[in-house]
Amino acid sequence: MTDKTREIEIGYKNEAEVRKTVVTIYNALIEKGYNPVSQLVGYILSEDPTYITTHNNARGLVRRIDRFELLQMMLQDFIKKSEE
Repeated sequence: MTDKTREIEIGYKNEAEVRKTVVTIYNALIEKGYNPVSQLVGYILSEDPTYITTHNNARGLVRRIDRFELLQMMLQDFIKKSEE
């Protein structure tokens, strides 16, 4: 084990496209009666696509999103809103 901190650099492919895709997935989960936040968190933590419904191709869409990129975007949004 090392005392050095590992660095990771993730660049956004297309932030607007990621946001649009997440909203589409979110709406599909709502339409099917799921708690979209819980389902998306389950997917992000496990990378198991069965947390996401196949309704409106949401499961196919979620596989196109880089989970690390999504987490980075979410954290940056959270911090930005906390500073306002």
